[in-house]
Amino acid sequence: MKAVIFAGGVGTRLWPLSRKKSPKQFEKMIDQKSTLQLTVERMRPEFKPEDIFISTGKQYVDTIRKQLPFLPKENIIGEPYKKDVGPAVAYAIACISHKFGKVEPVVILWSDHLVKKLDVFKKILTTAGKVIKEEKNKIVFIGQKPRFASDNLGWIKFGDSKKKEGDLNFYSFEGFKYKPDKALADKYFTDKKHCWNLGYFVSTPEFILNLFERFTPEISRRTLAIQESIGKPSFEEVLEKEYKDMPSINFDNAVLEQLEKESAYVIVEDIGWSDVGAWEALKEALEKHKNDNIVEGKVLLKDSKDNLVYNFEKGTLVVGVDLENLLVVNTGDVTLVAKKTSVSKIKKIVESFEGTENERLT
Repeated sequence: MKAVIFAGGVGTRLWPLSRKKSPKQFEKMIDQKSTLQLTVERMRPEFKPEDIFISTGKQYVDTIRKQLPFLPKENIIGEPYKKDVGPAVAYAIACISHKFGKVEPVVILWSDHLVKKLDVFKKILTTAGKVIKEEKNKIVFIGQKPRFASDNLGWIKFGDSKKKEGDLNFYSFEGFKYKPDKALADKYFTDKKHCWNLGYFVSTPEFILNLFERFTPEISRRTLAIQESIGKPSFEEVLEKEYKDMPSINFDNAVLEQLEKESAYVIVEDIGWSDVGAWEALKEALEKHKNDNIVEGKVLLKDSKDNLVYNFEKGTLVVGVDLENLLVVNTGDVTLVAKKTSVSKIKKIVESFEGTENERLT
């Protein structure tokens, strides 16, 4: 079984730490490790270094090699242009197919998540891989049992159990909903037929590439040209030409939203998953109790609760008194102070910097 970890996003909701030149997944936010390093760490030893691939923008390849020096250089797949997740998945899967064949099970993962229940997570990967070896024209989606009614995540609707492997149920797939409104999220949380969509799935290269051929033929045609050039002197030229003209489209829009329900299973378990793509989500992932303060760096808090304070400037002490429900992030050139409930406004502020003297801070 092979794993492809996607690490190409920028992540403005974690600004000012996450920036274009150094996105969130490469910053050492937890125990002096980046979320990319933690993601790869949790795959081992079940996955050998040669079984783990990283999909990213070509401008980040050197950064990844420094953070993950044990991975083979050829396992870092650099996209020459940012074209959203659809083309990125197609290109990465084509590389896997070329090297390992059409029916080798592959799991798709993301580099900016945390998973606390590693035993459950690894059991799911092993079991899903076994099922895909038997049913090569299927996708197994991995869903998290929801902890609350999130209107900031995607959801998967699932039906009855179609098969059982050990103590894991493989439920029928009934559809997706991306970021429902609060009322709908409340309904999903209580009906017990929906789970959080993590973007994790297991399938075969052959099936995924066939889906591209059916639903987005232009991506399929250009990906096939790239795949046929791998290992040839013309590879870099072909990659540059074909990728530049790829349509920019999300993988969900390109493929998954058109997927027949009978082509997928859903596993729903509590793997202790958190998306740490925003400051308030990072706090929720790290806290043991809601009123905990989460701090990093030289920070002193007095009579304060339910805050996240990250100080990345070694020569500066950040002191907070009577703080509650706040985010404070100091990177040296920027200090962010915001309510936890105001994180959604950060992206708009960063976007407003374009064309101004503050653009260098993005």
